[in-house]
Amino acid sequence: MTVPVNPLTSALAQMQAMATQAAGATAAADGASGAANAGEFASALKASIDKISGDQQKAVGESQAFELGASNVSLNDVMVDMQKANIGFQFGLQVRNKLVSAYTDIMQIQV
Repeated sequence: MTVPVNPLTSALAQMQAMATQAAGATAAADGASGAANAGEFASALKASIDKISGDQQKAVGESQAFELGASNVSLNDVMVDMQKANIGFQFGLQVRNKLVSAYTDIMQIQV
């Protein structure tokens, strides 16, 4: 017997895990060098982009399978995965906008 997973509960658990991981990384980074922090940031950013891309590819794959009439793919699953991919993309877009804004602010600082 399987227990259905509430998507909101799952998303909340993922956000809490990421917050805990970020807090641990911040505490560990206090003694680390700037180069190590840059490497960790770059790898975290790449991992996030890869996850967004993977979610989008999964949603498209399920959508195509549903359109072709696969019996193991339901419309509910397709819609939930499409929304997850959309929310992930919007989040990534907002992060990118904040990074670009921070970069332009730093570049405008007079030395």
